[in-house]
Amino acid sequence: MTTDTDALLSIGEVSERTGLPTHTLRFYEQEGLFAGPVRRNAAGRRMYSEEQAHWARVCTKLRSSGMPLPEIHRYVALVREGPGNEKERFAILREHENKVAQQVADLQEALAVIHTKVEIYEEALSAGTADQLWRDGPTCD
Repeated sequence: MTTDTDALLSIGEVSERTGLPTHTLRFYEQEGLFAGPVRRNAAGRRMYSEEQAHWARVCTKLRSSGMPLPEIHRYVALVREGPGNEKERFAILREHENKVAQQVADLQEALAVIHTKVEIYEEALSAGTADQLWRDGPTCD
């Protein structure tokens, strides 16, 4: 956990480090996606710990890979509860890992079909027979 002596980062610094827009960081805070509260300096500006900056990157990857906000909320709630629920946290991450692995496999299959179609077009264009493509329907060899 963050202590009072840890270096804190401004929202701009976290944005620069993570590549996240500041409005996304504010959204994550409003949604309660950080395990602990985001501190404020004397001027009321948000100040993030290194741990929070790292979590923002992880959270973004979970979101971009399709993890729904309620699942991230569930995971964060378990983290807030502290030790004793590591198996539940692991199960959430393992389930998402399996979903992402399936997405990757599906995309690899789609890429193979697209690659085949590109080769068919490349050969037909080189041979001057591209006008024959789709004459008898799609070619998916």
